[in-house]
Amino acid sequence: QVQLVESGGGLVQTGGSLRLSCAVSGRTFSSSVMGWFRQAPGKEREFVGAIKWSGASTRYADSVKGRFTISRDNAKNTVYLQMNSLKPEDTAVYTCAVERNSLYISSSGREYDYWGQGTQVTVSS
Repeated sequence: QVQLVESGGGLVQTGGSLRLSCAVSGRTFSSSVMGWFRQAPGKEREFVGAIKWSGASTRYADSVKGRFTISRDNAKNTVYLQMNSLKPEDTAVYTCAVERNSLYISSSGREYDYWGQGTQVTVSS
């Protein structure tokens, strides 16, 4: 089984930055997709962005494009979400997820096989 452990959440001011980490235990493949999702109170889960384990491609939601960057460190089995220019509307529980094998990056959470526990990100106005 694949296990994901997230860290880095917290409270930050509007315009600030935060870096989330997701440590992955278990086997990953070049075709694996590492994704980030978020869910705010009263809202549905939202796709934030994702990266192929190979690093060949990335995908971002329009709402975060240009502000958030996803990267990965294969040696550390870790995926990162660098969040810059944070806004109050970015406040949510952020969760990392893994799709074991896929040629494409999906924005649908139902396509992903494993999930982390989530970490709270709060952006003060």
